[in-house]
Amino acid sequence: MKQKISQKETIRKVLHYIRNYWILLGISIVLAGVTVVLTLYVPILTGDAIDLIVEKGRVDFAGIWSILKRIIGIVVMTALAQWGMNVCNNRITYHVIGDIRRDAFDKIQILPLKYVDSHSYGEIVNRVIADVDQFADGLLMGFTQLFTGVITICGTLLFMLSVNVGITSVVVLITPVSLFVASFIAKKTYVMFQLQSQARGEQTAIIDEMVGNQKVVQAFGQEQNVLERFDGINEKLRNYSLRATFFSSITNPSTRFVNSLVYAGVGISGALFAVFGRLTVGQLSCFLSYANQYTKPFNEISGVVTELQNAIACAAHIFELIEEEPQIPDAEDAVVLAANQQEGNAPGMQEQVEVNGTVSIDNVSFSYVPDQKLIENFQLSVKPGQRIAIVGPTGCGKTTMINLLMRFYDVDSGAIFVSGQDIRHVTRKSLRASYGMVLQETWLKSGTIRENICMGKPDATEAEMIAAASASYADGFIRRLPQGYDTVITEDGGNLSQGQKQLLCIARVMLCLPPMLILDEATSSIDTRTEIRIQQAFAQMMKGRTSFIVAHRLSTIKEADVILVMKDGNIIEQGKHEALLRQGGFYANLYNSQFAMTEQS
Repeated sequence: MKQKISQKETIRKVLHYIRNYWILLGISIVLAGVTVVLTLYVPILTGDAIDLIVEKGRVDFAGIWSILKRIIGIVVMTALAQWGMNVCNNRITYHVIGDIRRDAFDKIQILPLKYVDSHSYGEIVNRVIADVDQFADGLLMGFTQLFTGVITICGTLLFMLSVNVGITSVVVLITPVSLFVASFIAKKTYVMFQLQSQARGEQTAIIDEMVGNQKVVQAFGQEQNVLERFDGINEKLRNYSLRATFFSSITNPSTRFVNSLVYAGVGISGALFAVFGRLTVGQLSCFLSYANQYTKPFNEISGVVTELQNAIACAAHIFELIEEEPQIPDAEDAVVLAANQQEGNAPGMQEQVEVNGTVSIDNVSFSYVPDQKLIENFQLSVKPGQRIAIVGPTGCGKTTMINLLMRFYDVDSGAIFVSGQDIRHVTRKSLRASYGMVLQETWLKSGTIRENICMGKPDATEAEMIAAASASYADGFIRRLPQGYDTVITEDGGNLSQGQKQLLCIARVMLCLPPMLILDEATSSIDTRTEIRIQQAFAQMMKGRTSFIVAHRLSTIKEADVILVMKDGNIIEQGKHEALLRQGGFYANLYNSQFAMTEQS
């Protein structure tokens, strides 16, 4: 299992993103310095103004008015500098967040399928959306208050030293207590916020899962069980959040107590200095103002530290995703199958091989879990244009073979060859473009019907698109929709029936007409009458194309050139339909179990 990213390592990674915007960062720091210096200069002017008030009848109004005008000018300049600093901080924060989110989404595109299969969709979504938002809030607050706070502390000390070294030493001696308290509590809050982030991910995952499958939950009366499961996760999140909030909430009061000691120390020592004539009343007023200025950042930073702990914990969660091992990249000498028309590389950069439809599976072994064998020593040779049907009981490895052919997973041993090329030395994009795949589980994106059909061939003409839809018997229902081919459908075609969604997926493949086909229960959600027509269309489309057909309804594969009967990851029988029936083996038993009752009637 991958180790958790430490706090220091997370901060280092965040700084790596921030350094791309070092110019904005530099401007922000300069403006923060200007803001602090101008803010700290005001107490000096205030002290000078107080010293111009000697006693009743001895007030220098002209001098006070001159100082007042300077204070007004400084306040205006401070406001402008602070506004500029906030603009820079906002730009840095949201540029960094945009970069992190882009990197996270880019990584999802190249993660091996086993990662997506082993993590809930809700957890992945939570990392890219909620965790990044939490990190953005903490980072923005950190930029806004942390820089100005640190500069204020340093600047205040310098200004105080310029007025009186003795009183400043009192402040410096008490300061480490505040730092120690804040550091001690910060270490506790980081752990709690990490646990809170993980629990939030679990909660998002269960919400995503249950909302997406609400009909199934209600159909089987599992509402109460789901509620109990949610309550358990919600309670865990409540506990972690409560503990994180508790530790973070005592930070500010603790530092405020220490800072009050600083203010009291300045007040007492300053009063003594004033009594003995070593400090004017105006300078004492200035020092008390500086004591407030000096302690205020500690209070703010202690609040920022709480948010930063949460932000860093969320950032660690995001970086775990970004740094997951990607799928094995294409080999440098990988060839391009000529069927691919959209390969990103320029023509002539990589060797191209014509797809002739031959597929050879040579002694392949594969398992999802190392100690649970699935496919062992699998052998198969497919000639161009053959129709290969794969049948067998659930869990025998039918869909796994599809995953291996498309290289969604790599084989553990052995090799798969397409047109004489080991698919591990073929670009994934060209390999997958050589197959047309229709699965039992449909997938449609949010957008128009037109965009969904043309997904594999964006440059298709209107006539080509309509011809593909007609061949798949989707044209009729599409034209009955409000805007026809321009009708917008929701995510995964939520406003269409399952059969209509499957017809659109079939039309998508018929538009591309690749040299090889994979049909995994491609007509499982279509009515019998339409299925017969679709089978006829498939038969026409499969002419001259190597086709792999996974089917549970054995009536749909009678015309296959070769039927592979799989059991426990091995081919136990193979041949044509009639020959397999005559053998009276496992296939015959499967067939008879489906059709014996029909034949008797």
